[in-house]
Amino acid sequence: MDPYLVKNPVDKGVQLGQEMSEHVANTLRSESADRGMNHIEGGWPKELNLLDEEAVIRYRKKLEREENYIEAMKNLSKPIEHAILQNNAINIYQQYFVDNTELADTQRTDARIKNRFRDPAEVKRPISHLSWSADCATFAATYCNMDFHKKKLIEDKASYIWDAEIPSNPQITLETKTPIVALEYNPRDKHSLVAGLYTGQVCYFDPRKAPDYVDCSPVEVSHRDPCHSVLWINSKTGMEFFSASSDGVVKWWDCRKLNETLDHIILDVTREGPNMMRAQGTSCLEYDPNIPAKYLVGTEAGCVICGNRKGTNYAEKLPWMIKSHSGPIYAVERNHAFSKCFLVVADWSARIWSEDCKESAIMWTNQHKARLTCGQWNPCRYSVFYLTRSDGILDIWDLLQEQRGPLLSVRMGHSPLTTLRVQEDGEFLVVGDENGTCSIVQFSEDLITSSKNDKFYLMAMFERESRREKILESRNREIRLRWATKMKEAEEREKAPKKLEEEGEEEVEEEVAAMPVNEEVVKYEMEYWAEIEKYYLDLEEKTRRHESIAGEGSEEDEEESVVEVVPETVSEETELKASSTDTTNPA
Repeated sequence: MDPYLVKNPVDKGVQLGQEMSEHVANTLRSESADRGMNHIEGGWPKELNLLDEEAVIRYRKKLEREENYIEAMKNLSKPIEHAILQNNAINIYQQYFVDNTELADTQRTDARIKNRFRDPAEVKRPISHLSWSADCATFAATYCNMDFHKKKLIEDKASYIWDAEIPSNPQITLETKTPIVALEYNPRDKHSLVAGLYTGQVCYFDPRKAPDYVDCSPVEVSHRDPCHSVLWINSKTGMEFFSASSDGVVKWWDCRKLNETLDHIILDVTREGPNMMRAQGTSCLEYDPNIPAKYLVGTEAGCVICGNRKGTNYAEKLPWMIKSHSGPIYAVERNHAFSKCFLVVADWSARIWSEDCKESAIMWTNQHKARLTCGQWNPCRYSVFYLTRSDGILDIWDLLQEQRGPLLSVRMGHSPLTTLRVQEDGEFLVVGDENGTCSIVQFSEDLITSSKNDKFYLMAMFERESRREKILESRNREIRLRWATKMKEAEEREKAPKKLEEEGEEEVEEEVAAMPVNEEVVKYEMEYWAEIEKYYLDLEEKTRRHESIAGEGSEEDEEESVVEVVPETVSEETELKASSTDTTNPA
């Protein structure tokens, strides 16, 4: 009966849309500025000269005789006396819980983004190079689009010096006519910078004088291609540096006289003499002040070339070269504790090489899905190095804790990362991307400090891997030598087969002639061959006789006669054997 009853309709509101609430608030970027006041007098009267000691003493004695000063000292002496009595009664220097052992550090490995510095220009440009100042208070960032097809004429050519604590506005703007590709602070002077330009020139900056460069090298003595890397070298004056470009030439300069070079070398390793046509284009440089005469060069062909400035000829100036990767080398750096081991970053992997093993790397990472763009060691914790990827992720590796993968991966953004630079104390790291954004990353304590045994463990690891690679190299060298010997013998055998056969026959004849002679054996051999020869002569005579008889008949008779020859010869052979047995056995 329910379907036939009249229902009382009720109106009810229903929300069809899904209820959602925002948990992220986008706020406007706060812009801050520093303001200060220089208060020189410091509370002293204007008529009092602070440099006059007698006047200052007279003024103090005058204040000490006033009643207000005496009352203030009476009021302050009571709490001070109470504090002094407490300090005398309690040993404030006593150390408690001395016997307790220290607990292990339970701090979680972490990294956080402290500040972001965005490109002030309207057209965003990728960051090509970063450099920290000597006091680590500021860093310089260069903005340059190295893709020729995407390069725009309206792009801003300025680079900036940022204060690490003020991300809103750059501290100094460096102005040039062409974009700056590489920029480096002088480790001895925080106000001196050298830069490599897109035109191949090098210039010297002193921001205290002007935002423009102080001096620039002329075009005729500069590089032919963009200057990818500039580094200061350890010299007596502290004003020398060297630069490299994709034209295949490394040049040394003095920033006080940039109209000429101090020295240069062409990266031609063919041992046929230096030639610009055979030179390998340079993509990065490496210099360790602890080894002032040596340097490393990463090339666009994936090779790492070692240079020695004190060499007398080209073989000594370029002592060795290794083929590290298949693509251009983006970064190469020696380990700060073990200078023989250096990190090479290119294409999709990073590899650690040793100068003792030049055929294969001692350690390497897996092939990443995203292309690697830069890498650097931590200057304080020697087992840690950093890698930037084109998918916007920063990888932190610690060889003492994890060898199969990164210890920590930090998502810096969705833009591809281009370069990075670590502070001298290793606490902060600045990363640049293709949108012109610099990010300062702060790491936890376990990624900065080293324990007393970390250096020993890392040295043992490098020595073990180097020893293993040496054994493999010697084994591969032995296999290659055997294979080359076999191939050479096969080629010689194919080129002169007749000669080998003739030589073989002569050797056999000589061996037979050299064998001792037995008269009985020779006698029986001669009798044997004489009987065989006689048998074949008789057989030929009988065959000739039958052929003459069969030639008169038809072809069928001829076939029968040929068939009948065999039993006759067989019967004759049996008769001969019987006669021979009769002669040998007369009984």
